[in-house]
Amino acid sequence: MRTTVLLLLACLPCLPATAGAQAPRVNRCTTAQGETVFTDRSCDALGATTRVPPRTPEVGNTGIFRAGCARRLSELTGQIRDAVSTRDVNRLSSIYLWNNVSDATAAHIIGRLESVVQRPLIDIAPVYPEVSDEPPPALPVPGSTDPMPAPAARPRPIGLRLEQTLANSVTPARTVFGLRRQYGCFWITL
Repeated sequence: MRTTVLLLLACLPCLPATAGAQAPRVNRCTTAQGETVFTDRSCDALGATTRVPPRTPEVGNTGIFRAGCARRLSELTGQIRDAVSTRDVNRLSSIYLWNNVSDATAAHIIGRLESVVQRPLIDIAPVYPEVSDEPPPALPVPGSTDPMPAPAARPRPIGLRLEQTLANSVTPARTVFGLRRQYGCFWITL
């Protein structure tokens, strides 16, 4: 018994110190010239601004209870940011569109969402559809024989791209969520 205790005490310094040690955080900063810089220092130290500013809680959306669903894309990105910052897979899964998902597929999706909330978040960016090279059709101008070019339609995002890092805080990781609008709210899909 005494030999076992001494052996365990002798091996204690050999164990990795994971409890108190954390990998450095990677910040995405924007300089005054508009350049993007990734650094482990604070953006202020470089004279730059944070790309993803910290979110301030909204009234009625500060605790476990969420008041309603995300009716704007900015609300949805804020909910994603909150879920990742608190490492709460349940919060992230609450904005997932679960229609027509089998039990086996749901288990797989929860596993993917769990891996997303475990990685540090650097940025959330919209994903737009591919733009065709074809010019829009011309519209006739009343009282004129010359057609007026159609106004360029602003494309709507079809997804959200999460830029993250893996546990070593160096290797980049990317997740793309699809966007769906249903029941008057925005939802994410994989």
